[in-house]
Amino acid sequence: MISKILSINISETSSRYKIEIGRDLLQNCGEWVKNCLNGSAQKVVLVSNAKIFRLYGEKTANSLIKTGFEVFIYLIKDGERYKNFRVLEKLLAFFSENKLTRTDAAIALGGGVVGDLTGFAAAIFLRGIPFLQIPTTLLAMIDSSVGGKTAVNSAFGKNLIGAFYQPEGVLVDSTVLQTLERRELTAGFCEAVKQGAISSEKLFNQTADFLREFSLDNSKEYFTNLKFKEKIENLIAAQIAFKAEIVANDERENIAREDAKSRKILNFGHTVGHALEKITDYKYFKHGEAVGLGIICAAEISKNVGILNQNTLTLLNDVVGLTGKLPATNKIEIEKLREAFEFDKKQSGKNLQWVLLEKIGSPIIVDGNTIPAEILQKSLRNVLNK
Repeated sequence: MISKILSINISETSSRYKIEIGRDLLQNCGEWVKNCLNGSAQKVVLVSNAKIFRLYGEKTANSLIKTGFEVFIYLIKDGERYKNFRVLEKLLAFFSENKLTRTDAAIALGGGVVGDLTGFAAAIFLRGIPFLQIPTTLLAMIDSSVGGKTAVNSAFGKNLIGAFYQPEGVLVDSTVLQTLERRELTAGFCEAVKQGAISSEKLFNQTADFLREFSLDNSKEYFTNLKFKEKIENLIAAQIAFKAEIVANDERENIAREDAKSRKILNFGHTVGHALEKITDYKYFKHGEAVGLGIICAAEISKNVGILNQNTLTLLNDVVGLTGKLPATNKIEIEKLREAFEFDKKQSGKNLQWVLLEKIGSPIIVDGNTIPAEILQKSLRNVLNK
């Protein structure tokens, strides 16, 4: 059942694709893939991880086979640390071994790691083959599956090696969320809070109201509740619509842009978030958890430099708190964290750029050199070492 169909039109290229959002969509995904590819592909590589494939792989593969595709399965291990060059090279070799052509396609069935890796492999194999996104985590649904950023991690930073490469389509089946672990829901809703904070009071309040009405501790029970299913679907659609609008007008994150509609604003919370992931070797935090902590740090800095009031900082802390308990950070070394900022991909020239907040719906891009070192140090300690 398709409840929402959103279109994304990229202004800087001829790219146009649809994002379909609904319930029980996987069983007919073969027809969706065929339509997205205009009937040109004969072979598809379905990339996933073992856990997701065990839950949804057979249903997805059977629908593809039924539609007439020759299907090849490639499974990667779960976790950010497997989004690397070595795994990328093995996936590219798999494409080659199965003789994919430029009209064949790769399909990512999984979370952000699967999507980022598959998209990057598709971008560079034969200088580009089509790929499609079927995200299975909330975070991937509202963030990484939309916008065309593909990448792998490396020793010198997260997502520093990648390409802008748009999918041919995105299929969001909200029913898969009922099998998510609690931490995955927390990670996804941290991203939702982030997008609400930089978007508008309307999206922020919609996200906060959802979290207040439906405790994530009881999420599995709610999937028999029609009101819950409709509200989470509407929230996903609103979150995606916001990101799609930003991406459509600034596909490649124009370095010169510093306005409130720049794609850079999506990096709110990510400077600290990526640094936290890097110094813990991508093994301690889930991406969304690190972003949740990054949001609070960025808001604390915003308050301490005098652009955000205490009431909004408290509100933001409270709503992030509704997403669940985040990993302990009392042993995080602030100096190591600050060193990790130097490798952050959001640098412009020699200066690190921070996305701070003036109020809900009003992000601002700030040159890192304008933030006094003592304020940065104090803010990070207040949040992470308390």
